[in-house]
Amino acid sequence: MLHLTKVAVGCPDIETLAARQTQWWGDGRAGAHTRFMPKRAEELIGGSIFWIIAHRLVARQTILSIAMATTAWGEKCAVELVPGPVAVQARPCRAHQGWRYLAAEDAPADFVDGTSDGIEALPAGLVRELQALWLL
Repeated sequence: MLHLTKVAVGCPDIETLAARQTQWWGDGRAGAHTRFMPKRAEELIGGSIFWIIAHRLVARQTILSIAMATTAWGEKCAVELVPGPVAVQARPCRAHQGWRYLAAEDAPADFVDGTSDGIEALPAGLVRELQALWLL
C-alpha cells in the first residue's frame, strides 16, 4: 500500500485541520487539493494522507478517491478523504511543498488506546528546538 505525506499549512493542531476540512468540504466530507495529479494515483486509493503539523507526522486520513476538479483557484487534483483525522504515533518529518510518497513500511502506527507521547502539550517552538537537536 502506498501513502502520501502533506503539510497541513497553517494548522497548529489536528482539531484545526478537521475544522478546516468541514468548512471547505462540508459536514461529513473531507479532502485536500494538490496542484498535480500523482502519477501513482491508483496505488494510493485505500492508502492514507499523513499530515505534517509543526514538523511532525501526527495524523492520517484514508484516501477514497483522486480526481481532477475545477476549483476557485483553477484546475486542481482533489483527494477525497475519510472525514476525521486519526492520530498516529508522531514522529519528526521535514516540511515540504506539495506531497511526497510514503511506503507502508515507513508509515507511523495509529494510537491504539488513545494515548500519546505528550509532545502536543509542549509549545511548538520548543518542539522545533528539540527536533533540531535530534532529541525528538
